Amino acid sequence: MFRDQKVVVVMPAYNAARTLEKTHEEVFAQGIVDLTIVVDDASHDETTAIANTLPNTRVLTHPQNRGYGANQKTCYRLALEEEADIIIMVHPDYQYTPQLIPAMVSLIGCGLYSAVLGSRVLGGYALKGGMPLWRYVANRFLTFFCNVMLGAKLSEFHTGYRAFSRELLERIPLEANSDDFVFDNQMLTQILWFGYTIAEVSCPTRYLGESSSINFGRSVKYGLGCLSTATIFRLAKMRLVTSRLFPRLA
Repeated sequence: MFRDQKVVVVMPAYNAARTLEKTHEEVFAQGIVDLTIVVDDASHDETTAIANTLPNTRVLTHPQNRGYGANQKTCYRLALEEEADIIIMVHPDYQYTPQLIPAMVSLIGCGLYSAVLGSRVLGGYALKGGMPLWRYVANRFLTFFCNVMLGAKLSEFHTGYRAFSRELLERIPLEANSDDFVFDNQMLTQILWFGYTIAEVSCPTRYLGESSSINFGRSVKYGLGCLSTATIFRLAKMRLVTSRLFPRLA
C-alpha cells in the first residue's frame, strides 16, 4: 500500500523462467507492492510453473501466443479486476531494476502524475547498460520524430518500465491498440492524446544474456508502426482523419 492505495505490479512474461523468481523477489523487497500479476503468453519453458510457486501472485496463461501487446491488455485488465490504484509494469527478464518502484509509485500516489516512465536515456544509462548501438540510434531517431509529431518532450518512447494510475487505465482505449510490440508506442501516444503529462525517472538497465529482445526484423516493423502512429496522431489532431486509437475529445 501507498497512502491507502493498492499497488500492483504486472509482468507480461514469455520464456522468463530463468529470471522471473529473481525479479519477483526484488519487486517485493521494495516493501510497497501488494500483489504481482504474471501473464504467461504461452511460453515454451517453465514460466507458468515457476509463477505458480511465487507468493502474492496471480497467474494467468494464454493457451496460445497472442503477442506482447495482447499480453499487456490482459495484465491491465486483471490489475483493474484486483482493484489496483497504482499499476507498474516490470518485465520479468530483469532488464529493469525494481528498485525504482517506490519512486514511480510516489509520483502517482501523491497525485502529481498519472503516468511515469523509467527512462534508459536520462543519465546516459542506455549504452552503458549494453544497449546495442544500432538500437540506440533507432531509439533516438524515433523519439525525436515522435516528440515533434506529438508535441512532447520525452527522453524516450520505447522503455518497457511504466507506471499508471487506475483512472488513466480506465480511460485509455487500450483494446483498440495492436497486439504486437507497437502497443507500447500506441499507449503512450494515447496518453498524450487525452492530455496527460508523462513523468520520467532515470533508470539503469541491464542487457544480460537472459534478457529478452526483439530481433532486427521485428524492430523494423515496430519502428514503422511508431512512425505510422505518430503520423495518424498528428492528422487526427488536425481533424483530417479519424482513428479508433484517438477518439474525438469533447
